[in-house]
Amino acid sequence: MKKALVISVLCILACTAAKAEGIFVETESFSNKGGWSLDQQFTDLMGSPYLIAHGCGKPVADATSEIEIPAAGTYHVYARTFNWVSPWTSEEGPGAFRIRIAGRTLKPVLGTRGDRWMWQSAGDVKLKAGHATLALSDLRGFDGRCDAIYLTTEEGDIPPADMAGLEDFRRKTGAISPEPADGGTYDLVVVGAGIGGMCSAVSAARFGCRVALVSDRLIPGGNNSSEVRVHLGGYIEMPPYKALGRMQREFGHSRFGNAQPASNYEDEKKTAFIESQEGLDYFPGWRAVKVNMKEGGLIGSVVVRNVESGREMTLSAPLFSDCTGDGNLGFMAGADWMMGREGRDEYGESLAPEHGDRRTMGASVQWYSVEGGKSSFPEFSYGVKFDEENCRAVTMGEWTWETGMDRDQIWEAERIRDYGLLVIYSNWSFLKNHYSGKADYASRELGWVAYTAGKRESRRLIGYYVLKQDDVDKHVFHEDASFTTTWHFDLHFPDPENSRQFPGNEFIAATRDNLIYPYAVPYRVLYSRNVNNLFMAGRNISVTHVTLGSTRLMRTIGMMGEVVGMAASICKGHNALPRDVYQRYLPELKALMTQGAARTDIELPDNQHFNEGGYLDHLPDRAFENTNVY
Repeated sequence: MKKALVISVLCILACTAAKAEGIFVETESFSNKGGWSLDQQFTDLMGSPYLIAHGCGKPVADATSEIEIPAAGTYHVYARTFNWVSPWTSEEGPGAFRIRIAGRTLKPVLGTRGDRWMWQSAGDVKLKAGHATLALSDLRGFDGRCDAIYLTTEEGDIPPADMAGLEDFRRKTGAISPEPADGGTYDLVVVGAGIGGMCSAVSAARFGCRVALVSDRLIPGGNNSSEVRVHLGGYIEMPPYKALGRMQREFGHSRFGNAQPASNYEDEKKTAFIESQEGLDYFPGWRAVKVNMKEGGLIGSVVVRNVESGREMTLSAPLFSDCTGDGNLGFMAGADWMMGREGRDEYGESLAPEHGDRRTMGASVQWYSVEGGKSSFPEFSYGVKFDEENCRAVTMGEWTWETGMDRDQIWEAERIRDYGLLVIYSNWSFLKNHYSGKADYASRELGWVAYTAGKRESRRLIGYYVLKQDDVDKHVFHEDASFTTTWHFDLHFPDPENSRQFPGNEFIAATRDNLIYPYAVPYRVLYSRNVNNLFMAGRNISVTHVTLGSTRLMRTIGMMGEVVGMAASICKGHNALPRDVYQRYLPELKALMTQGAARTDIELPDNQHFNEGGYLDHLPDRAFENTNVY
């Protein structure tokens, strides 16, 4: 199998205009990132991946790379950065760092002021022509961030601040490919390598498709990766198609729990699951940035950009699958979508609010502490005050630490993630330094805090059917029944006590259990109603807010992907579109779902680890005897 390797190169650009010399450096392309981490989550919001000094209060090692100075002279140095606590305080922020060039540390401290992504002056430096080492030096370990650095011999000559202008500047200087290269033609292009994307791609390849799997993250697994650390939930191998989900035994983790050590999530098994599959080309670290449409409401190709090098290429196919979670591919293609909570009367759902609104389930920034001997933690208080009454006297935070339920999970995503970081650090600082029971925390330190937010809900793409509460409650029969959802209607909302303590700025969620009987979901929710060659698998499928509470579990999402891969293979065989599978080739899909996509040439682990954490043990036996579906 061919694998597209991530190219990690430094993007250094020398441009001459009149007498000025300019050098533009993208930090994500640094050859040695040291202790800094690559953060590509918010490219659509601020224009680029960036490096973040995520040290949980301990300064991280320098990020370094070699640059070429075209001519000797005095260079004015600017950095594009952001004071990430500015939404909550006017004080100088904690994300402090400095720049070092050719062994000289520039005096200005960056990342502590301003209320948006902006160019800040890092000072001046005299440089000789030739090679020089450029470094980012973190000062506090509190998520300082730097997108790009610009050196110029003309003071005040800085790149544009606006998104469109900066994009054009990057392209003109070569930081982004002037024109995308031809990345090839496939039968199916899958965007997003969470559990749904992984299973879509591998299933399609196993049934004869040539597949490209694209992900802007460097490791697969989505929320089940070591970056987010949510266990696989929901049940697999359920009636009416008991073979669906069995393929997840090939990569599923063998240990259960959220916010656990990285090894528990076994990233290497997921990577091997993808990379060992014939007919599948995996492109980790490539982000879909543009869709090229053609006549008939069809996607012709997608332009993807490497998150480190800025290199672009075009991937073409007759079929695409949006497994991004946020519905990004569908959004770029003009797919119909919905977001927020539908009103009770819109779909006749008793669990829906009386009137629709924009509230979604939130994003979790999980964390845990460890015993580490007597340790200290810096004072950290930036606009959110903790005290004896409102602090959370805990040693870890998992799914309940949830933010942004009343904010836009797409366009305010960085603020939502940052608020998650803010309350974790603020609460921990109070526990360590001021809490009456601080002796209980004296020997504990933060062992891990996520910087990748685990999202639950944002855009949902509208398909040829919208799954609603009545379908599940009444076990409405659909001839195209496919994957089975088993989780309860798990709808998160701000915890009332947390709302009282932090009105409008909640960070703790609550839920109510609304149990269901297992329900086989119609295939029609897995393809777009107006982008005719677009599948979807994940939390962005065609369901209401209420039914998303059941279908969003990752094992369930994996089965969605498996069905999408099967349907794609049928489309290939008949030169057909996703809706044709329902209208003309449904018996073929049923035959493949009966067969399943799991390997039969190897011994798979038993099922004990793959049906944990569900609610079926609370249901009566008759839950499995509904003849309308099973």
